[in-house]
Amino acid sequence: MEIIKNYRDNADLRRSFNELAGRTFGLNFEDWFQNGFWEDAYNPYSLVENRQVVANVSVNITDMLFDGCVKHFLQLGTVMTEETCRHRGYIRAIMERIDADYSGKTDGVYLFANDSVLDFYPRFGFKKSREYQYRLSLQGTGPCRFAPVAMDCAAAWARLEQAAERSIFRGRLDLTGNRGLLFFYVTKFMRDSVYHHAPSSTYVVADRRGTELFLHNVFSGTLTELTDVLDLFGGEIRQVTLGFTPLHNAGYQVAELQEEDSTFFIKGTGMEIIEREKLRIPSLAHA
Repeated sequence: MEIIKNYRDNADLRRSFNELAGRTFGLNFEDWFQNGFWEDAYNPYSLVENRQVVANVSVNITDMLFDGCVKHFLQLGTVMTEETCRHRGYIRAIMERIDADYSGKTDGVYLFANDSVLDFYPRFGFKKSREYQYRLSLQGTGPCRFAPVAMDCAAAWARLEQAAERSIFRGRLDLTGNRGLLFFYVTKFMRDSVYHHAPSSTYVVADRRGTELFLHNVFSGTLTELTDVLDLFGGEIRQVTLGFTPLHNAGYQVAELQEEDSTFFIKGTGMEIIEREKLRIPSLAHA
């Protein structure tokens, strides 16, 4: 039995990892790998027994720009143990290895825990923290000028990737250098959540429900002000909730973020800016 990392190109271990993720979360990372989006920023630390993955904690490198400065954060996710192997201390062993590998190399570590394990992560030095959510009422007029873009082919992915790379739009806390997380979403769960405004070279990832919009992120080569982006939705949207922190919060309703069966845990003083500055981890940076 050993802890193995950096094995994404090992087809047998990757298959075993996917099988355990499927049984635990209903997830499969194989298409993400085959499409070229599983990169070094996502690194499963897996306890392997008889060539089978029996427990795992994945490290996600989620560097973020905060007020123009890079913060080196890690997010832990895909925490899982084979049902027949639970209560043997396997996750503890993996967490200790991760701590040893990254000690002194990050500004902080965070994760999102479900309600069944809220007493577990404090054993490893994590503490609960708050995030904040921003909502705005809109008074736009006219038709929506965004057109839906189906994320169903490599050409569409490439165009979105180019837009993300060239984007000058910024939230106050922005994920940087990890395209894999964006494309994990838009090639799987959010294939129908991408919209484009060609004249301004602007893409948005958003979920629409009637007159309400959840705006995950904006990628624009020309627009820097969120108000200019929101104006493009016309009169169809009357309220927007942001999946990121705006640069300026005047006019927004700001409230503590409450998500069912999800508690935000942090470790390291660098992560304390989230609560202190009333930020949120970008919704497309969740792993």
